Amino acid sequence: MDAVTSSPPSFENATRLRQQARAAGMDPNYWYAVEEVARVKPGSVVEVVFWKKSIALFRTSDGDFHAVDNRCAHRQVKLSLGEVDGCHLTCAYHGWTYDGEGQIVEIPHEQFGRSVPKLRLRSYPVRIRYGLVWLFLGDPELADEREIPEIPELEGPGRWACVPMVFNWAAHHSMIIDNVSDFTHAHLHRRYKPFEEATLTRCETIGDDVHVAYDTNVGRGKISGRFVEHDKIDTGHIELCFQYPYQWSNTDNAIKHWLFVLPINERLTRVFFLFYFKSLKIPLTPIRFPRFAMEFVMKLSNRWLIAPLLDQDRFAVEAEQSGYDRHWDAPPIELNPAVREFQKVTVRKWHDFLKREDPSLNITIETR
Repeated sequence: MDAVTSSPPSFENATRLRQQARAAGMDPNYWYAVEEVARVKPGSVVEVVFWKKSIALFRTSDGDFHAVDNRCAHRQVKLSLGEVDGCHLTCAYHGWTYDGEGQIVEIPHEQFGRSVPKLRLRSYPVRIRYGLVWLFLGDPELADEREIPEIPELEGPGRWACVPMVFNWAAHHSMIIDNVSDFTHAHLHRRYKPFEEATLTRCETIGDDVHVAYDTNVGRGKISGRFVEHDKIDTGHIELCFQYPYQWSNTDNAIKHWLFVLPINERLTRVFFLFYFKSLKIPLTPIRFPRFAMEFVMKLSNRWLIAPLLDQDRFAVEAEQSGYDRHWDAPPIELNPAVREFQKVTVRKWHDFLKREDPSLNITIETR
């Protein structure tokens, strides 16, 4: 078989663990970050996509969020092409109007003697947290059982400053999870040095969580390192976790981040990074930035320090996606055992979801 001219296999037809991981979707029975609150102004509608499914996310004139299937029941035109009128969403074509529950409430043209059809689009539970809009895209009866990750540092009067960073990366979500938790790619970041000389000290899967730890030098960049209180923080060790479907890291309870991925399709993922620091110091001094100034400092840090670093990761995973599309059948050579654990959880969770949807499916989970 010529892997250069053929396409990667589907999840059902894959014969290796990596192939299944690169074809897997994500279990919709979790809360997924889909957009920043600030990017959806009152009275506007945007399209969000979860694993090829289009959803119209709209915000009423009084600021409430709603999400419904992104199609008018009449001619299937995307409702995200329409407009918000008060508390309702109106299709751009014939003006059919829906409420936040997906119920049709008005047809403005002649109905030829017929009553308004009793039509209702599927709607989705919505929550707002950490400056992000979250949707529950699976069984709505499970929405109250699942929780959005608790990040106590980002809530309450003493919360740490955090400015979300959101990107679309042209790569499968499993490649991104591999990237952010696999510290063997220090060479890629040799200019910025967010970590270096990493030694894996823990790799343990507990349920749906893969716990990883490294002894490493954190935050040693020529510029970024000047903001870190190395004399007060243990920056020689970092803990990470793929807490399906989320990912986080922790350095001495002082430097933390969360990553939330929104899988759009096999080759595109929306990523939400939340970096937050207990404190940062004014470079060349022992003085910490005051709390009131931290959000401004984080905005500058995101733009000038973290964004260029993440752009290196974007370059890497997009290049990996391109390489995989051409050479998907090449023998996998993976040295870091943590990466295989991430892929095993990704595959198992997608397999379990598919089996719940269709118990007759007969799919073998690959292990090599």
